[in-house]
Amino acid sequence: MTSGEREITGPVDLCLADGRLNPGAVGWSRTPLHRANLRGWGRTKRWEYWCVTTPTHLIALTVGDLDYFRVHAVHFLAYGGYEIERTDVVPPVGGAARLPETIAGAPLLHAAPGATPDALQQDTDVVVGPERPTGGRVRIEIRREEAGTRLRARCVTPERQPLEADLLVAHPEGHETMSVVVPWSPRRFQYTSKHVALPATGQVRVGRDVYAFGDDAWGTLDHGRGRWPRRVGWNWGAAAGRCGGRTVGLQLGGKWTIGTGATENALCVDGRVTKIDQELDWQYSTADFLAPWTVRTPGSDQVDLVFTPFHDRRARTEIGLFANRTDQCFGRYSGSVRTDHGEYVVVDNLLGWAEDVYMRW
Repeated sequence: MTSGEREITGPVDLCLADGRLNPGAVGWSRTPLHRANLRGWGRTKRWEYWCVTTPTHLIALTVGDLDYFRVHAVHFLAYGGYEIERTDVVPPVGGAARLPETIAGAPLLHAAPGATPDALQQDTDVVVGPERPTGGRVRIEIRREEAGTRLRARCVTPERQPLEADLLVAHPEGHETMSVVVPWSPRRFQYTSKHVALPATGQVRVGRDVYAFGDDAWGTLDHGRGRWPRRVGWNWGAAAGRCGGRTVGLQLGGKWTIGTGATENALCVDGRVTKIDQELDWQYSTADFLAPWTVRTPGSDQVDLVFTPFHDRRARTEIGLFANRTDQCFGRYSGSVRTDHGEYVVVDNLLGWAEDVYMRW
């Protein structure tokens, strides 16, 4: 079923003064327009997740505030099988850590009168971890620059080699993104802003080895702010690259939005977003996550994709009240999608991921 979601075209606060969901914030937008003015503690989750892919390797950075603790994580994967994952779990000190109310590394739309450009940048930059991390500690920086968002990370691998990342994700003028509010209830809701198919450059150095990010490198952002149910599961898929001379980005979701009247599904073709107001049909084997997946729009041909994984990033965590089961599979999408102008676009070996996640938090 289609949801008939409202398109938002001007800045809006996510919450009312008492912390409940602002009804005027429910909808979606082609550029980030929401200010996540969340207040208080309890089921409140905030995160920035950036993943930058190339045809041979990728890196992902996570900065999350999950109420009970903060998570700073670096994940590097070379597709031949070399994988590094460092996660720093930090108890909140003096209350929950505060990520900015708007997207980290982006200018504030809700600026105070007379605010200077430097102040706007400072308000949205995120810097966590020690300058020279040791052991399992992680340093992550997300900063706004004139040309885009600068991503930097440092950690020490389990083999005691230094890992240093320095990447710039560009924001081409006019490139559209997809932001949406998912309302479970007036006190349980999520604002998610998903940015796909953003060109990236830079490098990751692991010991003496240097991994370049250049002409076919793409950045994806998952920016999340909200108040969540105690238990939830979701599917999330994203991909980006060039197909037949077009720049194609996929943003695909499932499970967690069912029954809310909202979806997080969208296509981005040559920088133009097509919002899909319909739940997707995900088919895959939980007994073998590396078997092919299918993702389709029921009753239509707007999305008709087969995802073929080559790597399963598995995570299993149980810490007190918190539990996580994640299978994030990296692979390639093939098939076709249709834009809101009725144009069919062939998807051919588009690099990305699809995941199956369960959270108790």
